[in-house]
Order: sequence, then structure tokens, then C-alpha cells
Amino acid sequence: MAKAIDEDKGSGELKKKKYEKKLKQLHVELVKLQEWVKHKGLKICIVFEGRDGAGKGGTIKAITERVSPRVFRVIALSAPTERQKSQMYLQRYVPHLPAAGEVVIWDRSWYNRAGVERVMGFASKDTVKQFLKLVPGFEKLMVESGIILLKYWLEVSMDEQTRRLKARIDDGRKIWKLTPMDLKSYSRWHDYTQARDDMFKATDTKWAPWHVVRSDDKKRARLNLISHLLKQIPYKEAPREKVKLPKRGKAHGYQERKYPFKFVPERY
Repeated sequence: MAKAIDEDKGSGELKKKKYEKKLKQLHVELVKLQEWVKHKGLKICIVFEGRDGAGKGGTIKAITERVSPRVFRVIALSAPTERQKSQMYLQRYVPHLPAAGEVVIWDRSWYNRAGVERVMGFASKDTVKQFLKLVPGFEKLMVESGIILLKYWLEVSMDEQTRRLKARIDDGRKIWKLTPMDLKSYSRWHDYTQARDDMFKATDTKWAPWHVVRSDDKKRARLNLISHLLKQIPYKEAPREKVKLPKRGKAHGYQERKYPFKFVPERY
């Protein structure tokens, strides 16, 4: 990390002003990381997994809101088509893996097979067992090809998950997050716990370990995860010339036309 971040290991609520100050510091470092990734042609792959309501979307947004979407690409695949269902399972994920100078963030990933597909009965026991056997080798190939692979599991408590999902019901901004699948999976907490444990046992490897983030406190979870992420990738400040605005060109006699622009009503 190019610059040490002011840390706070205190307990209790993290005030908004303090949270925003620390997040701003981390955003500066993420931009430095971005420029270093482009400068060195690094390939970074970040996997986010966790139960519904664990805070994956908010954390990904906190990471990406100040960086370029051309470098930091977020992948959130929809349900597979009939054609994709007939393919080798990992085939639909491979085209989205990072090339040089890219950071790919997975909002759920190939681990759907070990999680939702298993719990909801979309994949048989034998299919899941085969996946858990094969995926460590797949990830080893990724790492050996030069991809920096980071895997995060956001761990939310039963009570906090209930609070968050209930809050979505009456919030017009969040109701889209509460799908029939979410409601079904909510009742299968213990099935998800077993699926998580089996997944960790099979895929928590030396070359691609799982990092668990306690996410009941969203603000602290985001700061902790971003800080950890930055420490996993050695980077420096990329060489760059000091930015200086050039002089504006002359009009050379051109007069701006009086065009009847259709301005948006200024209601605010």
C-alpha cells in the first residue's frame, strides 16, 4: 500500500462523517491501485459470496464508485439460458475473466453451484460434489496464468439478515432486491450454513483462500474489506506527469447560435 490508512478498531456505531473520511482515504488508494494495475498490466479477480442480505452489493458499490468502470468491471450474471445450461458449467464464466490491466469483481460467481443451486435443488448432490472436486484445480490454473484471485465471504448473522430483508419490503428503492428466490432461501438458513461449510472445506486452498468478513455492521465491513484487499496486492504510485489544463482555443470569429434548446425543467 502506497500510504498507511488511519485505522479505527473501536466498537460501537461508526458515525457517518468518520466513515466517509476513512472511505475517502481508501478511495484514494483504490485509484492508485487502478493506475498501477494499468501500468503493470495486472489481472485481478475478486469473488464476492454470502447469504442474501449480507451486504455484497453495497460493498461492491463502495469499491467501485470512484474508479473507472473500464478497469473495474462488475460481473453479475443472470440465470443461464438453455444453451448455457448445456455447456460445461465453468464455460460461461471464463470469457469474463480479467485481461491485463483489468480488475473483475464477481457479484456471485461460479460458486452459485455450491450455494444457491445446491440449496434450492437446481443441482444434484453428485453435480455439486463434482464441482467442489474440480474448482480448486480451475482456480489454480487461474493463479498460475497470472491472475490475482481474491475470494470474500460476507458473514451476516441470522437476526441481521432478517432485519435487512424486512426493511426491503417497504422501501421502494430496495423492493427489487427481494425476489421469490430470496424468500425461499430465507427459510433455509441451516441448509446454506452446511453448504458454506462444505464449500470452505473443499475450496479454501493455499493458492485461493477464503477471506471472511463480518458484515453485521455494514460501514465497518466495507472499510475492513477494502483495507484488506489493498494489502493483498503490492502496488506503488504509477508514474504520471503532473496534470495541467491547457489554454482554451480561440473562437476565430465563430458566434454561438441561438438554438431553441429543450432544457430539462429545473424543479429542484
